[in-house]
Amino acid sequence: MNDQSLVTGQKVEPGKAELAKQLRRQQTPEERLVWQRLKANGLGGFHFRRQQVIAGYIVDFYCHAVGLVVEVDGPIHEAQREEDSYRDEVLRSRGLSILRITNDEVSADIDRVLRRILATIESPFPLEPALSAVEGEGVRG
Repeated sequence: MNDQSLVTGQKVEPGKAELAKQLRRQQTPEERLVWQRLKANGLGGFHFRRQQVIAGYIVDFYCHAVGLVVEVDGPIHEAQREEDSYRDEVLRSRGLSILRITNDEVSADIDRVLRRILATIESPFPLEPALSAVEGEGVRG
């Protein structure tokens, strides 16, 4: 995976870059909780970016070293499953894996969420499209 141009060489619309900055300043409580544990290489030494623009989409968290996108989904995602599915396919077409975690999971047990993220990073198998917490299915790891 790890095409260096995926993030560093891509053209980002000024409005999209500004929106990403705004989203970093206005994180949800659940995103803030996850970020507190991911920032400064806090999870297994892996570097994550937050509110990263990739292929015109803003993803919640991104680890370039392993090509992993982590999305923290609130209730709005129940109503936009089709859009999320299309977005995920666009990101997967660029060689990325997507792990979706619900706000409820973060609130209930942040340590379990972090173990899932780390297990996904360390797994020799990429996530399959059907593996999504939003859809109520389990995740390998």
